[in-house]
Amino acid sequence: MATNCSNPSSARDGAIGIIIVDHGSRRRDSNRRFEQLVHEYENHGSHAMVEPAHMDLAMPDLAAAFDNCVTRGATFIVVQPFFLLPGRHLEEDIPQLVSAAATRHPGIGFTIAAPVGLHPLMSDIMEACIARAIEVNEPVDP
Repeated sequence: MATNCSNPSSARDGAIGIIIVDHGSRRRDSNRRFEQLVHEYENHGSHAMVEPAHMDLAMPDLAAAFDNCVTRGATFIVVQPFFLLPGRHLEEDIPQLVSAAATRHPGIGFTIAAPVGLHPLMSDIMEACIARAIEVNEPVDP
């Protein structure tokens, strides 16, 4: 699913900005929790320039996050969809939104990563969540 959209050599030659994008929610608390997750990744991940974005319903949107990365010095941007599986948003909407944002920044390369649900460690993550649910909740007798 990774889409190499533009100027891949700039990823090797300059600062990399990361945009983690979710759908967005009308619920402020959901958006706040997502943004906390993004900031935790920025604090503990391998990239120092990370911006949250919501595809719809909330700000910052993809265009604002792209602008923020460029303002912070990014010469290449990786958009990481915080979605489980490919669908219309990943195959159509996000590429269109990212391409539109990039038109305002000639020379800035970008790519769109695969959704997190396709990662081979997803089974391990599900196993950990299931084990935690069993640990904190007593099973229900039929």
